[in-house]
Amino acid sequence: MKHLIEISKIVTKKKVKKIEIFDDHSLKQKNSKFNEFYELLMKGDLKSDQEAAHALYKSMPTDDKYRQLKSRFKKRLLNTLFFLDVNQASSSNYNRAYYSCHKDWTLVKILLSNKAQDTAAQLAKSIVGTALKFEFSDIIVSASRILRTHAMQQEDEKSYNEYNALCQKYQAILQAEIESDELYERTILNSKKSNSKAPNKIELLQSYCDRSLELSQSHPSPVILYNQFMIFATFHEVQEDYHNVYSTCETAEQYVLEHPHLYREDKLAKIALKKLLALVHLKDFEKGQIQAEAYLKIFEKNEIWLQLYEYYLLLAIHCQEYSVAHDVFERAYEDKRFKKISNEDQDKWNAFEVYLCVLLWIQTDSKNEKPKRYKQFKVKRFLEEPIIFPKNQRIFTVILVIAQVLFLLQEERLGEAFERVERLKGYSTRLLKQEEHYRITQFVRLLQQLAKAHFDYKKIGVHQKYVDRLKESSIKYRNSPNELEIIPYTHLWEMILDITNYENS
Repeated sequence: MKHLIEISKIVTKKKVKKIEIFDDHSLKQKNSKFNEFYELLMKGDLKSDQEAAHALYKSMPTDDKYRQLKSRFKKRLLNTLFFLDVNQASSSNYNRAYYSCHKDWTLVKILLSNKAQDTAAQLAKSIVGTALKFEFSDIIVSASRILRTHAMQQEDEKSYNEYNALCQKYQAILQAEIESDELYERTILNSKKSNSKAPNKIELLQSYCDRSLELSQSHPSPVILYNQFMIFATFHEVQEDYHNVYSTCETAEQYVLEHPHLYREDKLAKIALKKLLALVHLKDFEKGQIQAEAYLKIFEKNEIWLQLYEYYLLLAIHCQEYSVAHDVFERAYEDKRFKKISNEDQDKWNAFEVYLCVLLWIQTDSKNEKPKRYKQFKVKRFLEEPIIFPKNQRIFTVILVIAQVLFLLQEERLGEAFERVERLKGYSTRLLKQEEHYRITQFVRLLQQLAKAHFDYKKIGVHQKYVDRLKESSIKYRNSPNELEIIPYTHLWEMILDITNYENS
């Protein structure tokens, strides 16, 4: 009872008149600018302050009414974070515990600042019990320090020694976790650098692997083990050793199965994406299809759903399982979330659609029934509309102009195809960097040689070196648009030769 009295005194002195949050009751109130703002955001109708100010007040973002509303709206949203429902079926035990521990830790700090030491200590003890079960090192250290201080104040030496030992043990683990986080973050940073900017990249990443292994052997905490898995998987990925990427992810998933109480969906999702992408590079359709279908069920409500469909689609196309590819695209497109994907994802999936139509119009039997989505695709309109993308998406300009070349060759419009190849030559010079866009650059040069021969392979000049470079280099896609290869360029080249009636003797 003394703890309830202590809390009541604090609340009586400092409580606010009204807690401003977004709950079901408040969201049912009509004629509320807060609710109108909230609904517009949830529908995805607002992308900027200009749009919000105009929609709400027919004014500019500098208008005082809009600025005041936005400030109070943000405060109300932040207040609502303290009342999230973590008991929903989609939340894992780990995530519920993580949220509750951090929320309760905030309460401990509030109680201490109001000199409610006994109540704070009682809550801290409860937090430690949960944190130990899930191995939240940072929470254990922070709460143990509070309990150690409280034991000193109570002159309870036994409890003091107990919490001091706990604090020292997990402080060492926490320090190791912090170092492990840094190793993982440096691995990601360095893995994305080109060989010219990081000539000793492999040696550096190897050192991160070695050190992460040392840390995991001395402090096998979930954080350190997860980082170790991701460091090793990324190291193998940089070396294009996708068999070891796959096996590392298998080991990581096995660890999760053996420690279900430490399950974190966001971490497992990253492992799943790495594993599926490894199977795309290995062109293992049988395993990849089984894995993709399983992941689409496991992560049905996770934000990676679209990325899973993307990797599944690329797997099917690269393995020339085109009927599966069309089905995967249709499933993704029919998902109600597809209408709300980002502009960048829209550009990517529009490119996927174009190349699937290339396959449908050129590669497959024209008698096949077109999937519902593709019936909206008009080749004439695609060839006539300008292809313009912002600087950060300019690779899609090149990708889609290449698709135009294929359609034009199919329709025997060689003059227009030649003009598109000339355009690609200009893009290659101005937009593409040799090291970052190696494979697409080689393919564009190959097209240039064919265009110079007026698309007559018998008259083509020096070109075999470009074919060889494509065969000798490998596709390396890590979800960067610059590395995207929807249909492998070696296969695109074979398609072009088929279209231009070249028979390889």
